Amino acid sequence: MKTVYLDNAATTQIDDQVIEVMHTSMKGNYGNPSSIHQFGRKAKSAVETARKNIAKHFNVTASEIIFTAGGTEADNLILHNAVFNLGVKRIITTKIEHHAVLHTCFHLEKSHNILVDYVNLDEFGSVDIVHLEQLLSGSEDKTLVSLMLVNNEIGNILDIDAVAGICKKNNALFHSDTVQAIGHYNIDLQKTSLDFMVASAHKFHGPKGVGFAFFRKGFGILPMLHGGDQEMGARSSTENVHAILGMEKALEIGVSYLEKDQKEIGELKEYFISELKGLSKEIEFNGLSSDIEKSSYTILNVRFPFTNDMLLFSLDMAGIAISGGSACQSGSNKGSHVLREILNDTDADKTSVRFSFSKYTTKQEIDFVVNYLKESI
Repeated sequence: MKTVYLDNAATTQIDDQVIEVMHTSMKGNYGNPSSIHQFGRKAKSAVETARKNIAKHFNVTASEIIFTAGGTEADNLILHNAVFNLGVKRIITTKIEHHAVLHTCFHLEKSHNILVDYVNLDEFGSVDIVHLEQLLSGSEDKTLVSLMLVNNEIGNILDIDAVAGICKKNNALFHSDTVQAIGHYNIDLQKTSLDFMVASAHKFHGPKGVGFAFFRKGFGILPMLHGGDQEMGARSSTENVHAILGMEKALEIGVSYLEKDQKEIGELKEYFISELKGLSKEIEFNGLSSDIEKSSYTILNVRFPFTNDMLLFSLDMAGIAISGGSACQSGSNKGSHVLREILNDTDADKTSVRFSFSKYTTKQEIDFVVNYLKESI
């Protein structure tokens, strides 16, 4: 049976070059980076070289990169550190953030009496910049703003420079969940005043179970995991050497082919949008996902003019992998918290599907999906 993978916002296929790097490391670089003998020193050197190379892509120093087990841990580390170490008493976010942020904010609110405010969104799920400034102006509480750069369900791109400017003007810290952006967009942290950001390697053709947190220089870090002094004392646990090297390679490839991928994948997305519009004038798109300039070129969220709980299942049976919401909620019948927040009740009841693309997606695959949808509809 032919299979088509269009769920790249959930996870991506590992690049063959990444597999090769990891395989080489597994065979010949098995020392513990904390060991002082030559095997340990070799592993430590590889980790630190990877750290320096990753830091260069964002124009920061190696000491500002902390390796983690992925984006969720990195978000938790940053938010907890802001409260317990940096004295943050208030967090401003939105109700359509990834649950790694929302659930952590909820926990901090309930367990440590942190004030959590939610900035308004427009009908497309974009942040109301005016309301954000209103929330920040005149506040005496030390505040952290946490807004994702690319929404993982509707693909909206945040005006990150505008938000950074407002935060700086109001002496607020700025954290962004950049999981869906890293490896797909250039981020120069000397030009953009982000204090904290996160990455997860499996979103840009690297391995699962590894990512990093960026902490702007000058902010101390209190660990959430207690044990050894790995990661400059910020995260105890033996470093996942092979995965870190795989992430380094995946990021290198992503940055090297970024313009090419943006153009080619973006053209596929535009083609898919055109073909879907040809199927039915009643097909609509959630958020700004059909706006090529204001949404990620890898994500398209489609709302069909009917309610059909079996569509996702039938697509899967036809060999087409997609998502009806965030993959981190797999097995949940709660639906998408993002779509519930931005759609009216009538539209929220309709069937919405997230299609997400990668450098491995082909026009032939898009045509296969369009033809299947034509028959299904």
